[in-house]
Amino acid sequence: MLMANSEQDARIVIDELLRTAGWDLKDHQIVRTQVPVFEPGVVAEPTASYGSKNHATGFADYVLYGNNNRPLAVVEAKKDALQPYIAKQQALPYAQKINAPFIFLTNGELIYFWDYLNDDARVVNSFYSQRDLERILHLREEKKPLASVPIPDYYLRQGERREVRPYQKETMQALDQALELGKRRFLIQLPTGTGKTDVIALYLKRLFEAGRAERILFLVDREQLAKQAKEALQDILTTHGTYWLKAGAERQEQQITVCLLQAMISRYQEYSSGYFDVVITDESHRSIYGLWQTALTHFDAVQIGLTATPSEFIERNTFRFYQCEDGKADFSLPIKDAFKAGHLVRYKFAEGITKIIAEGADINEEEYDPAEFERRWTNEDTNKKMMQEFDKLAWENYKELAPKQAVGPGKAIVFAITKHHAARLAEYLNALHKDQKGHYAEVITSDVSDADDMIRKFKNETYPMVAVSVGMLDTGFDCPEVLHLVMCRRVRSPILYQQMRGRGTRNCKKLDKRGFVIYDFFENRKYFNDSEADVFTGSGWGVSTGGTTPPRPPTPRELIELGLADEWLYAVNYVEVGPDGEQVDKRAYISNWEGTIKAQAKDDPILEKIRKQAELTDEQERDSLGLSEEEEQQLATRLNQPKMYFNENNLRQAYKKPSGTLVDFIQHALGSLKLKSREEELTENFYAWLVSKSFNPEQAQYLSLIKNRGIVKGKVEVEDLFKPPLSILNAAGLGLELFGEIGLKEVINEMNESVFAGKAA
Repeated sequence: MLMANSEQDARIVIDELLRTAGWDLKDHQIVRTQVPVFEPGVVAEPTASYGSKNHATGFADYVLYGNNNRPLAVVEAKKDALQPYIAKQQALPYAQKINAPFIFLTNGELIYFWDYLNDDARVVNSFYSQRDLERILHLREEKKPLASVPIPDYYLRQGERREVRPYQKETMQALDQALELGKRRFLIQLPTGTGKTDVIALYLKRLFEAGRAERILFLVDREQLAKQAKEALQDILTTHGTYWLKAGAERQEQQITVCLLQAMISRYQEYSSGYFDVVITDESHRSIYGLWQTALTHFDAVQIGLTATPSEFIERNTFRFYQCEDGKADFSLPIKDAFKAGHLVRYKFAEGITKIIAEGADINEEEYDPAEFERRWTNEDTNKKMMQEFDKLAWENYKELAPKQAVGPGKAIVFAITKHHAARLAEYLNALHKDQKGHYAEVITSDVSDADDMIRKFKNETYPMVAVSVGMLDTGFDCPEVLHLVMCRRVRSPILYQQMRGRGTRNCKKLDKRGFVIYDFFENRKYFNDSEADVFTGSGWGVSTGGTTPPRPPTPRELIELGLADEWLYAVNYVEVGPDGEQVDKRAYISNWEGTIKAQAKDDPILEKIRKQAELTDEQERDSLGLSEEEEQQLATRLNQPKMYFNENNLRQAYKKPSGTLVDFIQHALGSLKLKSREEELTENFYAWLVSKSFNPEQAQYLSLIKNRGIVKGKVEVEDLFKPPLSILNAAGLGLELFGEIGLKEVINEMNESVFAGKAA
């Protein structure tokens, strides 16, 4: 945000912020300035002929009106040097006298929204639009007690009548209780396969029926999760419009928006902070750090976080963001309870298989090159041996696992080290089943042009029987028919290990599924001390192979699993492309990409559309140039062709921008979008983090002061407070006064972890 040194400067900034939120300052029916407030509550029109102006009890800097000429909000403006929160008591009488239900307090840098009949003022990222304020007012007038809306015993899903399980009812009851008590953020922890999306869809239905919500945002970080969320929401909430907002697509005014975090990071500024009533975040432990949180905290909504990650591996900042006690979600279901109750199927480990990792092997845990690891630990012989042993045991096991599995040996997922490795493993499996002519096992990675169709076939058709993948099917992939999980790679993230294991835990009635088998060729189970009898849930892990000294406990940042941390692909200088995993230098890949896009843009109407879209400042005009779903798919397919293999996953790795979208990279190649610098990303991260906290105004102002040191150095240290330039401002003394010695150290550590420790450097 811009800085304002005087009240007049602040008003220039505030005017622009109001315009950004859709307020037409030229229309004096909806935005009025310097409005005199009279007793007993009459507001005179802002004309030059005020006869009774001298009798005004005060002046409202701005008053925002609805279309029915009803006052909606008073805006109190202060110069930058003044903390806007202190203007509460000045603005409140104005709002009460004119019967405006809302107040904004701002100095042009910080904006506070105050629903003074229901809550205290809180920092928001933008002004609300007229539609936002009218909707919130309508919801307040129409809302019913949640207790008046019964929790159902059954619901329809995919044409099947399903029972609402006891823990699903308990989840909704816990949300009801917390919401009625005024809590605005909630964290729900349910193991993979227990129906997180279904229970949230059922709960949203209750919120709609109780008049508590009209607009919902459902954020995920993987395309498979987006597809599954959209399907579930459409299936359960049949009377409420749901659509998937993609990076370059036209925005639709439907009630439920499903969106990838990566896409919303590029598009959140198109929305006011009050646009959504509820924001759902799937696998929320991934979403509140660094640049990821900007897409989350921009919205001043009820926030519901979903995670399958056990409490032991959810960092305390996640609990604090969701206003929970450390280590305690609003509702959680331990995985052992889910196994015991039969909500999930149990697993066993294949015994006596080849151990690829040698006894006592010690590979650098933090910076290893996946391709080098593959070369060091696998070769043609070991790859063949792994697939032969898996294939043999799978045929021996499958009838016991699923008596109704008609064609053996049942669905399997093979987790490979690299794309090259995946191709070799699929080749060896297909060689064992020549009758299927190469379709027994298929590689499913980002470089497969028809990956969606291949996933559909894997889920719904007999063949491919085996999916071999790298990083694409390990989380967020739902296929209840899976009977075999084959770990042909090392895993050191406890979160990722449990996510991968969760690919097999879903029940499948049509197969009479009774269990699944994990074929662990890299002794991951030993590292995590996992067994059928004592399920690994986060305790007792760290038993390394070879009986050597257990590794140190991971730091909080290492526990955050964004689908990238376990691969270290941002540390290497190449991108793996194509079916054989050819290594291409990142600089060469970027050069080829930018050259190709510039050359094709001259004759490609879709690329020209994207270029024009970036150059427009008016949001409605930009939306009118949004790509259709067919155009976006056509473009993605065309770019992800052999030799080039230009896709989001590869481009993110090449540019080291995990939040980038295909549209972002196209606009950058055409020169119409500059990718955010490290400084810009960190500044956004800081404000997103600040909005998510409960600091008092003076503390927020202080942290804004010291953030620049973190941007310059990459972190803030207590010692910096005693050195110029911060020492000149008495930063140490002021910090101790505001936080205390222990509190100051804690808040600086938290700021370093949440704001300055992102991978996207």
